[in-house]
Amino acid sequence: MKNESYRDVIRMLVEPAVESAAFEIVDVECMRGRSRWLVRIYIDGGEGVTIDDCVRISDEVGDILAVHDVPPGSYDLEVSSPGLDRPLARDKDFMAYRGKVIKIRIHESIEGRKNFRGRLVDYIDENGEKTIVVDIDGKHYHIPRRMVDRANLQYEW
Repeated sequence: MKNESYRDVIRMLVEPAVESAAFEIVDVECMRGRSRWLVRIYIDGGEGVTIDDCVRISDEVGDILAVHDVPPGSYDLEVSSPGLDRPLARDKDFMAYRGKVIKIRIHESIEGRKNFRGRLVDYIDENGEKTIVVDIDGKHYHIPRRMVDRANLQYEW
């Protein structure tokens, strides 16, 4: 299985437990290190997320992952709030943060660039594909969602 597949399986396995605790999963990361995996789960709730919340969810999620042996072998589990630079991973994240400054890294270049930092103008369906529209210094870039490796909200000072 690839890291992306484990990520999807982990989300599917733990989402009911996270939601029953009145939180939602913002994003799941699953990365293979030299000797062990790193599983990082970002959660959010209506009243925010405390350290105690993260510990409680970590205990529940750890039990679920152990029973299903996902990812296989040893792993480190981190559960945290999304923070100021929250990941944008779901369609609803891109819709909710229109007008905010975001940073996007893509795996194929557009006009010679793979990194974009600008204002999220819109999230649209363009030619049958989800597209992120970002304004950078007055120029609009249309970035297909399928090309995004990572997208984060950027805190504005």
